[in-house]
Amino acid sequence: MLLRKEYIDDDVLLGIREMSNSRNSLINMLPEGQRDAILEQISEMKSETRIIEWLNTRVLLYELLGKEKIISNHPSGRPFLIDKSYKISISHTRGYVAILLSRSRPVGIDIETISERVSKVSEKFISNKEYIDPSNKVVHQLLHWSAKETLFKILKMGEVDFKEHLHILPFNPQKEGVFEAREYKTNMQKSYIIHYEVLDDAVLTWAVDK
Repeated sequence: MLLRKEYIDDDVLLGIREMSNSRNSLINMLPEGQRDAILEQISEMKSETRIIEWLNTRVLLYELLGKEKIISNHPSGRPFLIDKSYKISISHTRGYVAILLSRSRPVGIDIETISERVSKVSEKFISNKEYIDPSNKVVHQLLHWSAKETLFKILKMGEVDFKEHLHILPFNPQKEGVFEAREYKTNMQKSYIIHYEVLDDAVLTWAVDK
């Protein structure tokens, strides 16, 4: 089910879909002209989870644009549209798929299910210089992780160390808002504004490279 279709501005479009687990229903939501190619592609996938994510992503893209678009992937795994009509970023988590589109600017989006598991690995991606609110630890840690995933997608570079190369400036998490992040991977050391939302069972972050 389409949960959100939101134009951030004239150039940027955000979409979130609640995952459907019905393979046939998802295929029927897509344009007839794509269905033979879709059936051929999913026949080569071994994981049912992968098939469901793949189909939900294509359905969401069609719901956002109302046109047939073909998603491919660079050797690194990063997605792109064959016709190059939009820059695209995609994220999946349990129960959701999210897409961010821009005609002209690199974009990044990430959605993560809220779970205390993030605390077990937080030392691998959060430095001692970054602030975590002890009264809201899990959500705050997860927003750090999600924001760094978003930045990683915008940077389009390999060998990015989330702890050393990506830094989240101090903020106190609310239901939604923005915070600043900085990358130390390139000589430019650019700053980014990260938009975030804390949903009932997930966190969402996204950014546009200006």
